[in-house]
Amino acid sequence: MAPVTTQKNAPLLEVEDLSVAFRVRGSDVRAVNGLSYTLAEGETLAILGESGSGKSVAAQAVMGILDSPPARITGGAVRLRGEELLGLPERRRREYRGDRISMIFQDALTALNPVYTVGDQISEMYQVHRGMRRKEAKAKAVELMERVRIPSARQRLGDHPHLFSGGMRQRIMIAMALALEPDVLIADEPTTALDVTVQAQIMRLLADLQAESGMGLILITHDLGVVAGVADRIVVMYAGSVAETAPAGELYARPAHPYTAGLLASVPRLDRSGDRLVPIKGTPPNPAALPSGCPFRTRCPRAEAVCAEERPPLAEVAPGHAAACHFAEEVHRG
Repeated sequence: MAPVTTQKNAPLLEVEDLSVAFRVRGSDVRAVNGLSYTLAEGETLAILGESGSGKSVAAQAVMGILDSPPARITGGAVRLRGEELLGLPERRRREYRGDRISMIFQDALTALNPVYTVGDQISEMYQVHRGMRRKEAKAKAVELMERVRIPSARQRLGDHPHLFSGGMRQRIMIAMALALEPDVLIADEPTTALDVTVQAQIMRLLADLQAESGMGLILITHDLGVVAGVADRIVVMYAGSVAETAPAGELYARPAHPYTAGLLASVPRLDRSGDRLVPIKGTPPNPAALPSGCPFRTRCPRAEAVCAEERPPLAEVAPGHAAACHFAEEVHRG
């Protein structure tokens, strides 16, 4: 287990100006460009964006599990309770993974090993990281399966992953991620490929487990509806950068970036049942050939000449609410 080191008044997790590039055909393609955010104990932070926005790559960089090559971190810092992680030797990073910071991957069927039983896979966490004997580790695995509400946990300990439904497999992944009681849990698209009822169950389960442990939770998703009732703050990413960040209620009520407004307009709402949904035109840009100025300008209904000439900085429009748009204040006013 990694020794706990802290700095007074340091955030639980701090990501500062993180940049990640992929080496493709002799040149660097930037997948993440200057991402910054903080996470407090007991807080839920949602990172939103379309596929290709860089949100999952950024999470892998925080975890220290990027495939390198071709990926490499080109700048920035990641601090856990004030301790810098990016410069640590790989052996030390492995001590942190699972123990202090853990991750749930989006495809539970492929993330679980089909050859081993779920009991073996969960108990291995205790055997490797805590030095427990097999019998004791299996008992802890049963407790954990019960904690994530898998029925008949003791009887199902010897089952292989394919014998579980999608929702139950996701619960097993959650159990494995929580086995060592991490300070930070990153959930990457935790409800992908699950039906709406099961999605709600998984989100409720994560919220309940967080309330029990006080851990910080990062939810990575493309679905605004999934995090509407659980997120404290939201970071919206576009083309590898932060487009907008705000407290959840403020962002849903008064977005300050045309991209965020477009995402909200494309989601069905119970309070506006007669409204027509308006999709965002076009597709996200190729990271290898981003447009000049604002990366969203080629799809933006408000784009003007300045948008092609200057990249807008992330500027505050209200306390705790910032957007990277030349017209952020106008969009925020509605």
